[in-house]
Amino acid sequence: MVPRAGESEAVKAGQRPVQFVALLTDDGQRIEQGIVWRVYEETSVADRRGKLILTERVPSPMLSLKPGTYIVNAAFGRAHLTRKIAVDDTQVSEPKVEKFVLNAGGLRVTAMLGGKPAPQGSVTYAIMTDRDQTDERRVVLQDTKPGLVVRLNAGIYHIVSTYGDANAIVRSDVTVEAGKLTEAQIQHTFAKVSFKLVERSGGEALPDTQWTIQTPQGAVVKESVGALPAHTLAPGTYTVIARNQKRAFRRDFTVQDGQTADVELVAQ
Repeated sequence: MVPRAGESEAVKAGQRPVQFVALLTDDGQRIEQGIVWRVYEETSVADRRGKLILTERVPSPMLSLKPGTYIVNAAFGRAHLTRKIAVDDTQVSEPKVEKFVLNAGGLRVTAMLGGKPAPQGSVTYAIMTDRDQTDERRVVLQDTKPGLVVRLNAGIYHIVSTYGDANAIVRSDVTVEAGKLTEAQIQHTFAKVSFKLVERSGGEALPDTQWTIQTPQGAVVKESVGALPAHTLAPGTYTVIARNQKRAFRRDFTVQDGQTADVELVAQ
């Protein structure tokens, strides 16, 4: 157990008071809430942390640490910084101050549908890193709701925003600057489409029908089962295939932005 320097009668013999301070930028303000500190033992294995010694949620904690080397992680939302610190055995009354400059900023995404804010719960988005040297991206956060401020390290990020259950997806790159709030507005285009397979035009929908929606190139957009499935699609041209009782029927259709469409297939 590592005591807080301010909570014991005196710093234990052989230990030294150390204070951790987190800053948004090198010359910016101190972070006063929402930060989590984790202190680990040093390990001889490269790129690995040792045993977790403590977790502290006080913004600028004062701790008493034995002389040695530690790995300290400061996390502020999805922004974080991990570095090594050394505590010597010098007996001084003043604490050793370790500053962590997170170079953090905020990102707030607003989703729009037809020029108006999207209804709550209808849109989610993922935040991904910029492409690395191998042309890969890493997921930072998934299933994020628009309107919330996400704390991130400064840098370029890739947003993937999804409306509905299919391919009404918008991608955008944003730059988060340290000490600033970045506002990103995503404009979704979409069409609401329902499907039914009937024995004759205008008839009752056949139950237990299997549906496959494809692009003109044959890529599967959405699969479902039911008499009257409804999906949210990006504007464009598609092919829908309906399978029922070992029979298959297909139809091409096109939908425009903001359209509500009924696509009927006649089983003949």
